[in-house]
Amino acid sequence: MKRIRRILLSLFLVLMTFTNVSFASEDGKVLRVGMEVNYAPFNFSEVVDQNGGIPVANSPGEYANGYDVAVAKRIADELGMELEIYKIDWDGLIPALTSGKIDAIVAGMSPTEERLKQIDFTDSYYNATVGVVTRKDSAYANAKDINDYKDAKITAQLGTFHLDLIDQMDGVNKQQALDSFPTMITATISGTIDGYISDKSGALIATKANKELVYRDFNEEEGFEIDPMLTRIAVGVKKSSDLKDDINQILANLPQDEQDKIMEDMINVASLSEDNGKEANDEDKSFFGEMKSIWSRYSSLFLKGIVNTLFIAIVSTILGFLLGLLVAIIRKTEVNKIKNPIGYGIYKIVNFLLGAYVEIFRGTPMMVQSVIIFYGLKQYFGIDLSTMFAAILIVSINTGAYLSEVVRGGINSINKGQFEACKALGMTHWQTMKNVIIPQTVRTILPSLGNEFVINIKDTSVLNVISVTELFFMSKSVAGSTYQYFPTYLITALIYFILTFAITRILLVVERRLMGREYIKESSTGAKNVNN
Repeated sequence: MKRIRRILLSLFLVLMTFTNVSFASEDGKVLRVGMEVNYAPFNFSEVVDQNGGIPVANSPGEYANGYDVAVAKRIADELGMELEIYKIDWDGLIPALTSGKIDAIVAGMSPTEERLKQIDFTDSYYNATVGVVTRKDSAYANAKDINDYKDAKITAQLGTFHLDLIDQMDGVNKQQALDSFPTMITATISGTIDGYISDKSGALIATKANKELVYRDFNEEEGFEIDPMLTRIAVGVKKSSDLKDDINQILANLPQDEQDKIMEDMINVASLSEDNGKEANDEDKSFFGEMKSIWSRYSSLFLKGIVNTLFIAIVSTILGFLLGLLVAIIRKTEVNKIKNPIGYGIYKIVNFLLGAYVEIFRGTPMMVQSVIIFYGLKQYFGIDLSTMFAAILIVSINTGAYLSEVVRGGINSINKGQFEACKALGMTHWQTMKNVIIPQTVRTILPSLGNEFVINIKDTSVLNVISVTELFFMSKSVAGSTYQYFPTYLITALIYFILTFAITRILLVVERRLMGREYIKESSTGAKNVNN
């Protein structure tokens, strides 16, 4: 028990270092802007402070650059405010804004009808043109208009108006929408799909980084019929926000020719950033040469993601086990032994709530739980959790729900005669559990605990929806900034494999040693009994 208390105290002190860190300042002097930081040339990641990059507030050591960053910086300067960039997954941008985590979205977002129901948009700060990206060796590479894609498998990004444009292409084989441009580029290169809808600026970076791809745009007669509102890129703000009018006044002084100049500069910056990362491997253009180049440039981001992933997995698994252990012990209490009516009623209520907790958290995805807890608590209850504290809380609660059933199964595996023997000795339920049942249960379920730890290492990847800078979110930034998806995600896969393989081997050694000690003790005890 002393060891457990020490562990809990240590974890508490560690967690306290995160509880005082809010997502952002709310003193009115800081403009908090959210963006993906993985969609060049609008917004992309750098590891050094160069070319006007801005530090990412929730990812120390990472810098954001791009067209969106340049516009956000101008807005902040004109408002006399300090700019803070927050790295947020696309699906989390609007929840982050509506919950008050950020003040504005500057992320290449268009004011679609669905989005306008949730937030307001300013006037345009860029007007996009739209076309189709395919492989160079594709039969559709030389298409003259949008009707030259008969039988082609075409997709678009989920949650964008691009998806509806596919319906204008005669005879096309419309595919399921994909979550991001990195995913669509990877699918196109691999041949899973024939192409995807893209704006021109993003397509230019994609084709420059991936020589297998080609972009086709069309004039008004040959191209898509698009509502001009949908090609507008605007700043998202909360409903009835005073920022809307202030930002509109600033954007009124940003003419089209200046917009084009900024975008051209940022395309060059993004391309230069990528080329600089390849200087050491100019002679090695192979696939593995690209992997080496990416690692040499972005290793600091990968390493930071590894540290955060391991920290969340370790702390959450320990806390989840203790929570699951407590839940299992309480639910294992023999209700018929409670004679006090009030105590009986309280126990039934508690047991019902614990049962509901287990079923709810085992029956819903962790990503959904993350959005509800992180953004919901802020929006409806004013509770502003830091991303790291929220991550540990979410994974711990989720792990506790699963492990409570694992512990219950372990307890049920103990011979009932041991429970009866404890009762005969006059031991209470808690004494029986603490001194006899739980030590045996922990040894029995140790493989399941190790398996849950490995699962938590991988499951931290869903936390990118609440902007936790774990390994997968860092990988998305690298992939979206370099447009080198296969090499980037292969590096990520190798890292995950090395982590899980090493930890699995360590846990096996611990299990064998623990089982060996117990076997020796049991053998020694048996020998003594025989001699006596």
